[in-house]
Amino acid sequence: MSKKETLGVKDRQPKVTILMADDDDDDSLLVHDALLESRLPIKLHIVKDGEELMDYLSHRGLYTDVNKAPRPGLIFLDLNMPKKHGLEVLKELKNHPQHRIIPVIVMTSSNTEEDIYNTYNLGANSFIQKPGNFTSLVEVMKTIGKYWFEIVELPL
Repeated sequence: MSKKETLGVKDRQPKVTILMADDDDDDSLLVHDALLESRLPIKLHIVKDGEELMDYLSHRGLYTDVNKAPRPGLIFLDLNMPKKHGLEVLKELKNHPQHRIIPVIVMTSSNTEEDIYNTYNLGANSFIQKPGNFTSLVEVMKTIGKYWFEIVELPL
């Protein structure tokens, strides 16, 4: 029996927490719905900006209760957010001893070469331009699920 079968991924039992930082409520709702549609064994937690993301990970402010802020197995990070830009958050994450091993997928409307380069230079694991329609977003979520939850071993 494989480790994945032992952990129950095949029968959809365990839930990996995905922490999503995005200030756009519509985008957050679309990702939430696409994840439901893709039937991934995950739990999505959404924060509105980079400061809130760092509070969540460091158990500060609203997130002092560890049970309400479980360690994520994956982070979806938007770049253009208020309070703290996504690149600043990425730099802070990758310089933090406990947070640097959490995989980060940048999901943004941008597709500039500068943003792509800076994202990878700061340690992001993937850069995805947000799809233009729901069907494409569901396919992206299924692909992310296949790769990150069935093929890759996450540092949970």
